[in-house]
This record gives sequence, C-alpha cells and structure tokens, in this order.
Amino acid sequence: MGKSKKGQFCAAVSANRQIGKRFYRLSLDFEGAGAKAFGELLPGQFAEVDLSEAALPVMEKIPQDLRDASKREIILRRPFSFCDVTVKRNKTIAEILYCVVGPASLRMTTLSAGDSVSVIGPLGNGFSMPKGKKTVLLLAGGMGAPPLLHLAKIIRRDYPKAECLAFAGAKTKEELPFKLRLDKASKKSGLILEEFAKYKIKSFVSTDDGSAGYTGFVTDCLAQWLDGCGLKEKDLIIYGCGPETMLARAAEIARERKIDCQVSMERMMACGIGLCQSCAVECKTDGSGETIYKMCCKDGPVFDSRELVFEK
Repeated sequence: MGKSKKGQFCAAVSANRQIGKRFYRLSLDFEGAGAKAFGELLPGQFAEVDLSEAALPVMEKIPQDLRDASKREIILRRPFSFCDVTVKRNKTIAEILYCVVGPASLRMTTLSAGDSVSVIGPLGNGFSMPKGKKTVLLLAGGMGAPPLLHLAKIIRRDYPKAECLAFAGAKTKEELPFKLRLDKASKKSGLILEEFAKYKIKSFVSTDDGSAGYTGFVTDCLAQWLDGCGLKEKDLIIYGCGPETMLARAAEIARERKIDCQVSMERMMACGIGLCQSCAVECKTDGSGETIYKMCCKDGPVFDSRELVFEK
C-alpha cells in the first residue's frame, strides 16, 4: 500500500453519533480529489481538522469539568486518526471515533449532517505489514482504538490468512470506546467487542478496576497470552496505540520476546507537516548511543518500537 497525496479538502458531515457518555463517531464524506486522497489513507495516518467555526453546545450539555475551558477560542487545527474508511464509487466516507476531552472536541459534538469541515490530510506514516507474519496482535489502550479498528479491517481484507487478535484496555468499563457483547455465545467465541467482532476478530478486555474482563493493565493481559500461546516469535507482530506508558511496556514486551512491534505515538501536532517542531519524539540512531529527535507528525505517528526512547 502506497501513501496517498495530502492536500486541503472540504468534507461534508453525514453523521455524528453519540455512542457513549463522551464518545462520538463522526462520518465525513469526501468527493473529487479528496475522495481519492482519503480513499488511499493508510491505517494510522491522520488529518488536521479545522474546528474554529464549530459552535458550542448549549450550557446544559457541557460537562462540568469543561465549562471554563469551553470558552477558549479554537485557533489551531486538531489531529484525528480514522477508525474506518469506505470507498463508494465517486466518494469516500472517513470516520473519526473521538472522545470529548477539551474545547475543540466539545465543539465537534455540534457538527451535524450537511455541515462542511476543512480537513488537511492524509498526513504522517501509517502501519505496515511485514512479509511472513501469521498472527497480528492489536493492542488498544483507552482512545487508542481508532487506527487499530481501521487496521483490523485492512488486515482482514488484504491478509485473510493471518490470525488477528485484539487486546483492549481502559481504567473502567465505561472508558472503553467499544460495545461489549457479554452473552454466553459471544464470551465462548471470544467475539466480545462488537467493533472487532464484525471482522471475526477475537478480543480480550482488561480494566484497571476489574469492572470488565481481566483485572489489571492490558499489557499484562497481552504478556500472559504470549506466555501461553506457543507461537514462534518471528510469526508475530504487535500493533499498539494508546497512552505512552502502555506503549513503553508493549515495546519492552516485544524486545524481551524478539517480536516485531509498531506503535502510534501521540504528541501535540499543531501543523501536521513538521514545520512547527512541536511534536518531537526521541529516537535511537543505528550503531551509536546517541539519539536524535524526529517529528511525530511527519516521521510518525507510527514508529518501530525498537527505534523509540521512552521516558522513564
């Protein structure tokens, strides 16, 4: 899969559905050059969305903890990855799964069908599938789900013979951006997360408080599964997206077991093209103990985990 050519495009909102207390799913329709560009978007790539003209919700719908922050003017675009991309004849539908965490995402909730949004993208480098991999492990922490949902779709489409498993974790059940299927049949089959189940992908859930699935960190759940899977390390690959502490632990697990691992890093990406230098990521250099800084937006956001220097 080759990278698509980036540009600034106008997208039409076709839907903006609330799927949880603070979770929403926004559908954007692209036509013409935008349809071609986003139709070729790789899982893990992102776009910068202009929300400066989006309205605030009515006061009763603004969470108490965001009422002061909601008054801030939105000057910079906001980066979002995509959870799904569908090409239909002359248009492409790209979907953003987002959580309301600040003034920009709060305004995003007021977008409705027919609204227009300015989008710059696709940007950055996405996930890639090395040759010879037989088992794909998707590791999502909290809101790290979107690019992995998109990747799950691509893996099923382009690599149907590869086994694919999803590991999803959050502090509590309510903070999982998924719909849980807890009936006996789903539990027995392992298809407990609806968003992955539609691709026939088994999933493992973990919560810090034990309110759903494994009690503890999702990386511990992954390590436990790896200890008992009996598979050859060279046949495996881990794809991760979520909090940096989780990614650091995933990188450690991969290094200890000599498993390939790609992770999507998160930074404040103001421009999206490497000019503002606000999203530096420390990386190792080959053959020396020195490190260099790469731009998350331009060189990433997806990196080989062996390349990264994580804060301790």
